[in-house]
Amino acid sequence: MSDPLRPRASLRTAVVWDVLKDALERRVKAAGRDALDVLDTGGGSGNFAVPVARLGHRVTVVDPSPNALFALERRAAEAGVADRIRGVQGDAHGLFQVIERGGYDAVLCHGVLEYVDDPAEGLRNAVGALRPAGTLSLLAAGLGGAVLARALAGHFTEARRALTDPAGRWGEGDPVPRRFTADQLTDLVTATGLQVGAVHGVRVFADLVPGVLVDTEPGAMDALLKLEAAAAEQPAFHSVATQLHVLAERD
Repeated sequence: MSDPLRPRASLRTAVVWDVLKDALERRVKAAGRDALDVLDTGGGSGNFAVPVARLGHRVTVVDPSPNALFALERRAAEAGVADRIRGVQGDAHGLFQVIERGGYDAVLCHGVLEYVDDPAEGLRNAVGALRPAGTLSLLAAGLGGAVLARALAGHFTEARRALTDPAGRWGEGDPVPRRFTADQLTDLVTATGLQVGAVHGVRVFADLVPGVLVDTEPGAMDALLKLEAAAAEQPAFHSVATQLHVLAERD
């Protein structure tokens, strides 16, 4: 599953990427086509779009930032997949002003619901972009991970505030507008009519382990990647994950 030579940044994406890659393979078999049409809403500079395009799929990235889309274009060119990636400026609430409804085999909605004014509407739009049979990959900030991180840093008042705040924010300086529990995310998904296939805890340990340990201990990164993968589907760890990933399908 993991490559010990991958940079430490892969700890943030490894679990989601492995799940997403398997889901796309299943969708390829179900659709009977080698190449899928994939929408990455809020896809930024292409952290997932470029690897998905490398698999041979056609990817449309919708993002409000022109700078991110410029970086996406450059990154896609460097990876040799510029012909399979299209960047469009827009956001989740105005999604169908820039892309077609019901035109995609898979939709990635990563790091979006934390920032939109209405998460339910934003998610409904993402799901509305799916074809009758399609897959949703949803990734959002987890409440428990933020509470644990603030507490371990000695910021106990902030940890308690995040725990009790309706949006899961620890204070005015919190850069994340909203966080979710696993139940909140699955409720949002099921309300759109999709069936939840799996929930994964992401960055359960990666944000808590000292970087010097991972960077200097032989084999530590690979072992940590394997630990993250093993814990990802265990419900006991969802409540302390920095991010939560939900995979859902429209039958």
